[in-house]
Amino acid sequence: MGQLIVRGLDDRLIQALEQRAARAGRTAEAEHRAILEQALRPETETFAEAAARLRARTRPQTTNSADLIRRDRDRTSRW
Repeated sequence: MGQLIVRGLDDRLIQALEQRAARAGRTAEAEHRAILEQALRPETETFAEAAARLRARTRPQTTNSADLIRRDRDRTSRW
């Protein structure tokens, strides 16, 4: 993996980046990486890319749909 060194940054910019990283609960390096990734992400993503991104942010499903249907069927058949 490559490295990127940026020289000549204003101290206020460095401080702002460090504060932003702290608010996000990340290291300054991780925050810099996130900013670059967001800024350089292609403007359009394919459906598969969007689905994968959303899937990664979603908790795994713990309910079994067959069980839900069975329970609903049993509940309504009592009437």
